[in-house]
Amino acid sequence: MKVVIFCGGQGLRLKEYSDAVPKPMAPIGLRPVLWHVMRYYAHFGHSEFVLCLGYKAEVIKNYFLNYSEALSNDFILSDGARSVELLNSDIAQWRITFADTGPNTVIGQRLLAVQGYLDRADDVFLAAYGDCVTDAPLNQMVDDFRQRDVVAAFIRVRPSYTFHVVETEADGRVASIQPVRDADIWINGGYFILRREIFDHLHPGEDLVEGPFRRLAAEGRLISYRHDGFWMPMDTLKEMQELERLYQTGAPPWALWRGGDTSLSSRAAGR
Repeated sequence: MKVVIFCGGQGLRLKEYSDAVPKPMAPIGLRPVLWHVMRYYAHFGHSEFVLCLGYKAEVIKNYFLNYSEALSNDFILSDGARSVELLNSDIAQWRITFADTGPNTVIGQRLLAVQGYLDRADDVFLAAYGDCVTDAPLNQMVDDFRQRDVVAAFIRVRPSYTFHVVETEADGRVASIQPVRDADIWINGGYFILRREIFDHLHPGEDLVEGPFRRLAAEGRLISYRHDGFWMPMDTLKEMQELERLYQTGAPPWALWRGGDTSLSSRAAGR
């Protein structure tokens, strides 16, 4: 299946970094977060990508046009550094379509703009934001999705915020206060499974979530998969630093291609 990745936004919440590069190009270790998202999909056998570009599209294009696999793979150097023999590879099997979908376009319209790049033979395709990583068991969710009479699905996750949820009485007295991660609050995790029928529900000018997802939910044709495992966005400098810290441990939880176990990390239930 093809994977559409939305990587055209400016990333104002990470403005310390996004003034120079688009947010999906913010690094985790040797590679940008966008690469980690793509590598996650490739781990599950999905290596055909459609990148919805916008803000500083040339940075993403130039990165892959000048890509060096030697930076993240073992290799043998010989002949006075004139010969490089890679001992393994990461993107050799990837096929990437670069589509400029505009600098200020909403997600729904970015998706609509690349409709022609998707395979008509395959009823189901994947999509994701290009700036958050997870260890969700993708193939389990896809297998479940194919068996259901639904048009769209996404993972729901607990927010990573450090804020507190406050409940009050009618007169303003505080009834309870607790960290947001301890409350029963779930958010859209930005990893989607979609049928081509989604384009029949997406109107010009609409965003994906605010438009068709609301209508599909009312029709009972939208589901979400609760994911209790790892998920983290790169929205702030603090999150960027935490992702880098996890990467430096040598076993980042989203790097399933290093041998992680996905069998128990999510509940594949559309409830």
